[in-house]
Amino acid sequence: MSLELVLAAMALAISSAAAALVLPRASSKAQGFSAILMVSSMISGLAGAMMRLFGHADSLCGFPWQAAGGSAIGLDALSAFFLVPIFLIGGLGSVYGMGYWRRERHPRSARPLEVFWGLLVAGLCLLVIARHAMAFLLGWEVMALSAFFLVITEDFRHESRRAGFIYIIGTHIGILVLFAFFVLWRKATGSYSLMPIAGETIALGTMGALFLLALVGFGIKAGLMPLHFWLPGAHASAPSHVSAMLSGVVLKMGVYGLLRFLSLIEDPPAIWGVLILALGAASCVLGVVFALGQHDMKRLLAYHSVENIGIIFMGMGLALMGRSSGDPALIVLGLAGCLLHVWNHSLFKSLLFFGAGSVLHAAHTRETDRLGGLAKAMPWTAATFLVGAVAICGLPPLNGFVSELFIYFGLFGGLTRGGAGVSIVPVAAPLLAVTGALALACFVKVYGAVFLGLPRSPAARQAEEATLSMRFPMVILALACVLIGVAPGLTVLPLDEAIAPWKVAGGARLPSLASLVPLDALGGFALLLAVLCAFLFLVFAGKDRSRAVKGSWDCGYAQPTPRMQYTASSFAQSIVGLFSWALRQRVKRMPIKESFPRAASMQSHVDDAVLDGILIPAFRRLEGLSSWFRRFQQGLAQDYILFIFITVFLLLSTLLPVKDILARIFAR
Repeated sequence: MSLELVLAAMALAISSAAAALVLPRASSKAQGFSAILMVSSMISGLAGAMMRLFGHADSLCGFPWQAAGGSAIGLDALSAFFLVPIFLIGGLGSVYGMGYWRRERHPRSARPLEVFWGLLVAGLCLLVIARHAMAFLLGWEVMALSAFFLVITEDFRHESRRAGFIYIIGTHIGILVLFAFFVLWRKATGSYSLMPIAGETIALGTMGALFLLALVGFGIKAGLMPLHFWLPGAHASAPSHVSAMLSGVVLKMGVYGLLRFLSLIEDPPAIWGVLILALGAASCVLGVVFALGQHDMKRLLAYHSVENIGIIFMGMGLALMGRSSGDPALIVLGLAGCLLHVWNHSLFKSLLFFGAGSVLHAAHTRETDRLGGLAKAMPWTAATFLVGAVAICGLPPLNGFVSELFIYFGLFGGLTRGGAGVSIVPVAAPLLAVTGALALACFVKVYGAVFLGLPRSPAARQAEEATLSMRFPMVILALACVLIGVAPGLTVLPLDEAIAPWKVAGGARLPSLASLVPLDALGGFALLLAVLCAFLFLVFAGKDRSRAVKGSWDCGYAQPTPRMQYTASSFAQSIVGLFSWALRQRVKRMPIKESFPRAASMQSHVDDAVLDGILIPAFRRLEGLSSWFRRFQQGLAQDYILFIFITVFLLLSTLLPVKDILARIFAR
């Protein structure tokens, strides 16, 4: 029954795309009908996923397409766990788009966006339930192409076209790597089926090659640094609810693919866990450091996706280390942190992108230095964005704290119990703590510059609250962040179900998460803290503000202006300076020399270290080295015929002696 509900949800998502395609282009009713189908898909998909996570047995059935080898599709706990964010954000994002990307305002692009939104959700669903390489790659390609067309929704803008071009290059490099991975998998196992195998049946060298191909292919999709080069531009350029889908869901398909592969290997080498943990720790710190240097609100959130993917990979690395060393507790804590952070990141990052979209919709700019004072005009957006900001910083009483706490328990437990990779744990734990501190500084910067103080531009002064269809998804996601934070025990059964297949050598049963973490005490503490925060808010919100308060001595500060308050750039400048070795900030300023200077300005920009620092310069050098070949492109047909003749001659020379080739050419 659970698999049937998921398949029905996938069919409804495809129906939503079809409805958007065939109904009138500029009709708001057509957009509403498409959104209703997506919400129905969300309800059906969540029902099927939750049925599996709360006790129903695994489901498996044939995929009715012989070209794919009669591939199997199935629903186990790991698939169900990843289906939850797919359908939740898919449905809520469609509702959000009714207010954010209305057909009346975007008659040219709204319909294609809705079509590819439905196809994206269907492709993600197929990918997650696939049990055969062909079905998996089919879902992967539908996901990749749908996401590409969503990124270039505003294809009339150079920024969107550039981001889409970089995205499609990156995603298809990943697909080519995955083709190689599945070919090698078929050679090693004799089948394209994604079924568990015994480690001793595959040679160690083949195992290592499979792992590296999986790490690169899935790591590109996940946005793991340094494979993240496509991510900041795509997230910043896409419509905000598309950015939420990319960050909250699409990135997790890289995590899912790697987890699926690792779950099929019974006894992975210890170095795998150490490598994944190290890459995750590096991605954590560098992701948040690059976020601190951004002025674009959505680009900043994109780099925080790199940071949170690093946290997820740290949990995955811990679980692998536990599996290699035969430590069941480390497996449970690592995977619980990894998987719960998949859910948590989907919730609070989608919430933050929805909030950024509301700001962009109201003030028509993503530049934090041109915003300010929006909390008065947009109280709902400000409140829900604050919930997302506290959650992403890993602070109690919200959900981000819970999943990061599981990883901390795993790190400290791995340190006390010893085992493989213990030398990296004393480094990883402080790096995770530093990441949390830098994330807190970053979101103090963002929230203060965007929602507090005075407006810095006319557009910010004229901003209005988002529509109900935009506020409703934000409130739902904010409540979900609070619910997991104050009642973490609700996640125990789904996590235990998803972790169960990761058994240690000998088939020993894994302990329950509840036996390793004091969830009742944690929930009680979070609930108490939440009540205290609500009480303080009510006290200060109800305080009498009718009386004017005047300072006895204001030192000339009689009338505050936006020029007197910190900008986001100035707030973060001291921290950015500490990491100048990584950020390499470019600053353009007009020097002040006159006694009575004219108006001056300063601009700063942080390039991406991989894309702007390595890849683009390398391709430009390659382009320069290849420019000599242009002399052969003269547009003369006889030249091209000669080139073809020479090429065919060289190819034949590899098969036949030159003398025989010439004899055949000049023979009668």
